[in-house]
Amino acid sequence: MSDNLKGRRLLVCNCEKTMDLDGGKLSEALGLSDSLNVNTQLCRRQLDNYRAAVQSGEPVMVACTQEAPLFGEVAEEMGAAEPAYVNIREQAGWSEAGASALPKMAALITEAAYQPNPTGLTTLKSEGVCLVYGAGQQALDVARQLSSRLSVTLVLKDASDAIPPAQVDVPIYRGTIAGTTGTLGGFEVTFNGHAPMKPSSRDEFAFEAPQDNVRSECDLILDVSGDTPLFTPGQRRDGYFRADPNQPGAVARAMFEITDMVGEFEKPIYVSYNADICAHSRSGKVGCTNCLDVCPTGAITPDGDHVSIDPAICGGCGQCNAVCPTGAASYAYPHREDLIGRAQTLLKAYASAGGRDPVVLVHDATDGRELVSAMSRFGRGLPANVLPFALHSVAMLGHDLICAMVASGAGRVVVLASPKQAEELEALHAQAELAQTFMRELGYGEDARVEVLVEADPDAVESTLHDTPAPTPVTAQPFLPIGSKRDIARLAISKLREGAGSDAELIALPESAPYGRVNVDTDACTLCLACVSACPASALLDGEDTLQLRFIEQNCVQCGICKSTCPESAITLEPRYNFRQEAANPIVLNEDEPFACVRCGKPFGSKKAIDGIIAKLEGKHWMFESNKQTELLKMCDNCRIVAMAESSNDPFKMGEVPRTRTTEDYIMERDDSDKD
Repeated sequence: MSDNLKGRRLLVCNCEKTMDLDGGKLSEALGLSDSLNVNTQLCRRQLDNYRAAVQSGEPVMVACTQEAPLFGEVAEEMGAAEPAYVNIREQAGWSEAGASALPKMAALITEAAYQPNPTGLTTLKSEGVCLVYGAGQQALDVARQLSSRLSVTLVLKDASDAIPPAQVDVPIYRGTIAGTTGTLGGFEVTFNGHAPMKPSSRDEFAFEAPQDNVRSECDLILDVSGDTPLFTPGQRRDGYFRADPNQPGAVARAMFEITDMVGEFEKPIYVSYNADICAHSRSGKVGCTNCLDVCPTGAITPDGDHVSIDPAICGGCGQCNAVCPTGAASYAYPHREDLIGRAQTLLKAYASAGGRDPVVLVHDATDGRELVSAMSRFGRGLPANVLPFALHSVAMLGHDLICAMVASGAGRVVVLASPKQAEELEALHAQAELAQTFMRELGYGEDARVEVLVEADPDAVESTLHDTPAPTPVTAQPFLPIGSKRDIARLAISKLREGAGSDAELIALPESAPYGRVNVDTDACTLCLACVSACPASALLDGEDTLQLRFIEQNCVQCGICKSTCPESAITLEPRYNFRQEAANPIVLNEDEPFACVRCGKPFGSKKAIDGIIAKLEGKHWMFESNKQTELLKMCDNCRIVAMAESSNDPFKMGEVPRTRTTEDYIMERDDSDKD
């Protein structure tokens, strides 16, 4: 039995015999000592069985999600903790393959008992200050109706068909929104053509003189303008509600929802950030901009050599987690180790219960879950070997997590994404291709081991899942997901190699890959070592006691800061994955003997660099026409200053300082002039 199930009371129900559910076989698959009692109507006439389980004081798990509100209400009445829930009906039992779905049921129940690490929370506060933005009489009516529940201000982009009210119960302005920032409880809106209504408005609105760049703050925004959303995508910004003015039902729904947005609200901190390993920039030289490029809400902004992530604005899409090469931006809802732990628990339980050819269907907890439900209610349901795996957002998947799932036994990973996210899936497609590259090059075959399915039609999803041949089995290589993102990724990739029995040593990767080497043009490199101080990942090192440029390939994240820092343009990047031991050890990219100061003997640069400078300047520049002047180039900083001070043309040497003329001097000169 899974450790997660120990001490839990598991209640299962065949939902009035609409599922083929054998309590004895399910108990055996779960490793339980006693046979499970299969209820037929746990939520109605057998509700006392649930009450008895809750009254026992042990943690309870109910294999039903449809009646979760009822079970939660009963537990609250009894003063007990709400149970955990798992859906074995829509996800397994309600399917044409329901009779063979017992291994999947066991896997889903075991996974549901997994205890992840807690996620941090941030608090947003709204006092109900609401901006209604729209046109005409409709926007005016909406604002007036909301005014009894919220503190409303109305801004009309067009007031031509609105009638001034007999009693002005909301402040009314004209204007157009030029820009909006912020989130729930802290929006800042900029208006152009902003003007208050004149009190003398009679049969039509009249306004004062308009002003541009007028700024205003509010907690909530209801946008019924019909224009382009103020935020892209609008649904990702807490506190911003948008409805098509041509759809009265949508407007009414938005009005209903926005009235509940008063008070304090806890929101998960979706992403944690570690500036110490961020590869964004060093000394003003920009390298990695991956997270900035993919963030759809503008929650990530440059902050010197690092970035700043605003948890209040972050919508939790997780794309930054997927593309960050170092793990500086890391998803925390759930944490990486918990996500892999859940997947490993699911796959292990499925295999232990006799399941074969597992396909992990990764979907989001909203649209994806509804599609799964629709397939089970109106179609063939999920195949028996397809294991649904819900996330807050599928866009947070990176190659590290996909590789970890396959290494843990998944024959295929299908990522089901909503078309509403289509414009935000570039990073997911790239990460899937990177994972597929590893698996293809390691010998897992040409068949796609990972697929991104962007679809909202349940029939199309169902056809794809049923018609795609079962994947070629893979050998599970379990591992503990401990360490940084790169540690876990490298471990998962190594496990893939072991599982395939591959002897591949080098794999060429796409340009966006976060693995590779740095190539140095030794003819151009002067060993100034600017790249060493710029490298954020300690991949480039100096030679300590020798004049060397060294490199640890395993550390390189291909951020490109070294390339942009190099004054000689001597560095190029080569994306690849190196399995050889040399990747973990320093190798010498360039070296030279130090140039000794001709005056004191102190080494102060590379011989090649100094010789090159002398060759370029000697006899070709007016400052270095003589051998004596050229000798200065062969001296260290201290000796060069001393030598210049000793020379007759020392630019810092000053002549005799003339005496300053005083008032007495002028008086004496005048007296002498008078005498003459």
